Amino acid sequence: MTPVEIRHFHLFCGLGGGAKGFNKASPRVGNMQAKFRCIGGVDVDAAGIRDFGRLSGVPGTVLDMFDRSQYVDFHDKEPPADWREATTADIHRAAGGERPHIVFLSAPCKGFSGLLPEGKSKTAKYQALNRLTLRGVWLMLEAWRNDPPELVIFENVPRIATRGRHLLDQIVDLLRAYGYAVAETTHDCGHLAGLAQSRKRFLLVARHVEKVPSFLYQPHSKPLRAVGDVLGRMLLPGDLRAGPMHRVPSLQWKTWVRLAFVQAGSDWRSLNRLAVEDGNLRDYLIVPEMHRGMLGVQEWGRPSSTVTSKGRPSNGNFAIADPRFDQSAKWNDGQALGVRRWVEPTGTVAGQQSPGQGAYSVADPRGFGDDTHKNVFRVTPWDNAAGTISSGHGPSSGGGAVADPRMEVKHNNCFRIVRMDQPAGTVTGGTGPSAGGQGVADPRSSTGFLGKGKYRVTSMNEPAGTVIARSDTGQGAFAVADPRPGMQREKGDSYITAGHYGVVPWDGSSGAVSAAAGHDNGRWSVADPRMPAATEKLICRITAEDGTWHRPFTTLELAALQSLVDPEEQLELDGLSDQAWRERIGNAVPSDAAEAIGHVMGETLLLAWSGETFLLNAQPIWVRPIATALSVAGAT
Repeated sequence: MTPVEIRHFHLFCGLGGGAKGFNKASPRVGNMQAKFRCIGGVDVDAAGIRDFGRLSGVPGTVLDMFDRSQYVDFHDKEPPADWREATTADIHRAAGGERPHIVFLSAPCKGFSGLLPEGKSKTAKYQALNRLTLRGVWLMLEAWRNDPPELVIFENVPRIATRGRHLLDQIVDLLRAYGYAVAETTHDCGHLAGLAQSRKRFLLVARHVEKVPSFLYQPHSKPLRAVGDVLGRMLLPGDLRAGPMHRVPSLQWKTWVRLAFVQAGSDWRSLNRLAVEDGNLRDYLIVPEMHRGMLGVQEWGRPSSTVTSKGRPSNGNFAIADPRFDQSAKWNDGQALGVRRWVEPTGTVAGQQSPGQGAYSVADPRGFGDDTHKNVFRVTPWDNAAGTISSGHGPSSGGGAVADPRMEVKHNNCFRIVRMDQPAGTVTGGTGPSAGGQGVADPRSSTGFLGKGKYRVTSMNEPAGTVIARSDTGQGAFAVADPRPGMQREKGDSYITAGHYGVVPWDGSSGAVSAAAGHDNGRWSVADPRMPAATEKLICRITAEDGTWHRPFTTLELAALQSLVDPEEQLELDGLSDQAWRERIGNAVPSDAAEAIGHVMGETLLLAWSGETFLLNAQPIWVRPIATALSVAGAT
């Protein structure tokens, strides 16, 4: 094989997804084998340029390509004293003094994007950003006007064909003036590379007619993959082994709740099916997925578990699914809060990819990791089956307690007092107070003795009976009904109603805090009705109706969907900001799509350099239905 080098250069290169893909292309024609080499790239984002060096293998150049008027319109101020307009000499330096065979341009697309309102796109700021597309093409053509690149490819959002029509017409005229045949089309990066996302983009391709008489064919189309094919190969979100880019994004509480109710494969509009009465969901509650009790959430209609001394959300199911919240009716269209099915591809990975801005969540069926729950202090509902009966059957060793709805609780009537107008219990062989309901509340006696006042309880506002030598409860009215709450417990006291396991109401006051304050020796728990504030940011795992976890993509997953990194690998980008990482990833050209484009361009160049003008190929000439510009030499 004869190795042939193909050099490529990138304007508005971003983090280098396109450059990485071109480097992987290896087309072959006859005995000629192409090897792609990146000679540089330019971008205004310094962090993106540092990433470009990592992904492309060559250093990039930080370069502001605005002219002065564009700078003022975009920044709304004059440039600093040391600022100057970019020139063709800057482009030459960025390419290391070499001439490229292929130039790839992916100009800023915010002003053309449908995510930007029409009115805002017409402001001076975004019009200046849009004009950068024309200036970038002009700088590139002028830099190599004496020896033009063989092929030029210009990539952007599809809406540039309408919002930027006047600019595209000027770009096409400019390219033709420099000897290029030009064609426009749209393509789907997902089909070009067999990705797990559908990413439709505008594409303008140009070939220098004199240098490249060969046809330029379309890349082969591949079926889209399921998003689970990629994510299923990755560690679970939050696993530290995958690095900081795989952490679960922190979202507002109301966003987590809404995501849980979005049907997989749908978006925010599926929330319209929910019945809301007085601001509360009528038919649904958020219930806990027991995970060793940690951060567990109790159902609204069920009793709580045992209140222990460490009753906090982080060490048990000490939270409640409170359906009372004010659901906002203000939604924006555009697949906000959309949840992708595990077996389907996701949408385009854009520079802004929070759940509130599009379908950037996935219904993950893989669970939450460790499924050992142990059910400590769990109470089994009356109509459910109990857990496995094991040798350890205390409340702390499994679900060994039951919520018994029966009202008749048997306690053998120990020390029970029968009212005067009620029948006594069965007379048995044991007739002491501890053997059954053998005492009667007799109103006919006050302080009588000798059988007339035994076990009588004196009211707090009445005088006690006579104090005699043998003053115990069995011999007179030597007990008092004390209405004062709270009994002071002392060491060794076995009095069982001194607030043991007591719960203080949220609007009540706590008792005095003592040195031995524990859940089993006083009222040291509180009925806390608080939930996270609607706008409080936190990381949640709420099981949706379909049994999956509706969650946003992690930053690493977005990079894998963009084919910037293999799912089993880690990725390190410049900086520490997830927001900045996500914007650069969303703006990137998927590497595998760039590889497919580079492959067909390389074949065309090899044909031209070998003297051939035709290749037997089942693929249509790129790009129909406007293929005439590329189909014959000298077309305009």
